[in-house]
Order: sequence, then C-alpha cells, then structure tokens
Amino acid sequence: MTPTRGRLIALEGIDGCGKSTQARLLAGRLGALATFEPGATPLGSALRGLVLGRDGAPVSPRTEALLMAADRAQHVAEVILPALDAGRWVVTDRYAASTLAYQGFGRGLARRELEELIGWATGGIRPDLTVLFDLPVAVAAARRRGTGDREDRMEAEGSAFQQRVADGYLALATERTDPWLVVDATESVEAIADAVWDAVEVLAGPGGTP
Repeated sequence: MTPTRGRLIALEGIDGCGKSTQARLLAGRLGALATFEPGATPLGSALRGLVLGRDGAPVSPRTEALLMAADRAQHVAEVILPALDAGRWVVTDRYAASTLAYQGFGRGLARRELEELIGWATGGIRPDLTVLFDLPVAVAAARRRGTGDREDRMEAEGSAFQQRVADGYLALATERTDPWLVVDATESVEAIADAVWDAVEVLAGPGGTP
C-alpha cells in the first residue's frame, strides 16, 4: 500500500529569532525528519560556504539567489521529497520564503523572477505550513552577539537590511496565499513551542499527527 504523503513544515525568521531551537523541538515532538537550509546535503554544504562565508569572493545578489536555488533544488531532491513520498513529516529550518525575504525584500530582486526560480528549483513542493518567528531586529542582533560566534555574511549585513527582511516576512505572512502562523518570538521557548504545536495539530486534522 502506498503510504500517505508526509507534510512539510517550514520555520522562518531573521537570524537570532530562535527558529533553529524550535525546529529541533517540533521535529522531536512529531518524530519528523529535521533538516535545514542552506547546507543539508554534501553539495549544499559547499554552496553554504560560498553564500555565507565572509572571506571568499564577493557574491552579487543574483548570484546569491542562484546559489540558494541550487542548494534548495538538491535539498528537495535528496532529502525532502524522498521523506514526503515515504510518508514522513519534514520540519525544515528555512525554505522558499527565505529567498523572497532575503533576496527579494532584502536585496531588492524582482519577486516574480524569484518565485519562478523557487518553483523550478523545488519542483512545486510548497510547505503545508510556514511558521514565522517574529522578533525585533535589535533583539535578534543582541541574541546573536550573545552567542560569541562570528557572524556569517548575511548576519553581518546592517540593521537596515535586516529590517527589510523582517518587514518582508511579515508582508508574506499577511498575504496568506499558503498557510502561515506568525509567532511572537519574544515569548518563552516553552510558550512558543506550544503555539507551534497547536497549529500543527490543526494542520494534522482528523487522525492526528504522525
């Protein structure tokens, strides 16, 4: 018997919003496959270094978008689609909305062209739910500084860029062409996890989560 197709949940937000922590918690609670972008495949790991590294050659906005699309195409082909076809749920830390927020609203690239690129790279695989962790840019920056890690190329962009990305995410969520949940990321880790879980239970519908 062919298994029921799995569900794809994408967690989004600016760096420092806490989505990576929530991705781990949600995947563990669901028994889902946890993955991320960019860099979840061997090819993606190399592409991640090109996109986010601060010591390499400059990367133009269009090149950045193409590198992210290449990473996503491999991610879908190698990780996401096989899991969904096998009936597994997948929780990904970043997906298509990141391109629209960062390369679209952040870099100023044409949205229509980015949407076409995303659709081609993903083969039309769209999230069943996108969760946006909304956090003020200044708070996110303070959190990143608190880790003591060196910021990557994207994180090191100025506050104006980060604000455009944050505003872009909220604009995408407001459109609600696909299911979105916006979560106040200033809340406690536990409160945020509960809010996400409530939305996932609604998504699962009759029969519940896997």
